Amino acid sequence: MAKSPTPKPADPPALSRRQQFAQTYQMARKSDPALGRWVFGVGLLGLVVGFGVFWLVVGRSSTLGLILSVVGGLMFGVLSGLIVFSRRAQKAVYGQMEGQVGAAAGALGLLKRGWHVDNAIAFTKQQDVVHRVVGPPGILLVGEGSPGRLRALMTGERKRHERVAVDAPVHEILVGNDEGQIPLAKLSRHVQKMKRQVQPAEITDILARLKAIDASRPVVPMPKGPVPTSMKGMRGQMRGR
Repeated sequence: MAKSPTPKPADPPALSRRQQFAQTYQMARKSDPALGRWVFGVGLLGLVVGFGVFWLVVGRSSTLGLILSVVGGLMFGVLSGLIVFSRRAQKAVYGQMEGQVGAAAGALGLLKRGWHVDNAIAFTKQQDVVHRVVGPPGILLVGEGSPGRLRALMTGERKRHERVAVDAPVHEILVGNDEGQIPLAKLSRHVQKMKRQVQPAEITDILARLKAIDASRPVVPMPKGPVPTSMKGMRGQMRGR
């Protein structure tokens, strides 16, 4: 009698927006204990300023104006607090990710729709990693680790991609804080600001061609060490509102 197939583990439930906010706050506060005071202080200041502006414009004439002033002040306060929370939480989370294996994968996970990210398409035994991003600028090979070891790894990947996607521009990006490298905290913004060289229809063709490369790769495990994924569910907070 044939054995029944082993059921696949259920995917973890998606976090609600409130749970994502709370998780981001708890994680960011570990390296930024003053986060709560900053958010509260700036939010309170925004409330006062917002109330004052609305009161001067519409609030002095009627009860309705007073209500609008209160609502306007609350809106200003919440918006101000969220902006401060987003900026300080982003700085704190990137600080925690710095130096981890696969940290760039977490940063690239913040890219919006229209970008296709493949994590760890190549790596060394010393845990130097190359990620691939396909988007409007073309093909981006993002390396993190030792520049010396990455040089040969990325050169090989560049040649491999250029043979398959002949007309697609291929760019190399090194993540780090040295000269010629892109800091982790600026990676996603740097990628999005790169010059657009490929149309959406061409991106579809590039992705189809790259399947040939991916199909020929041996099945190998990811290098040891955590790949930060907690940022994927926090895009709203990390990009600001």
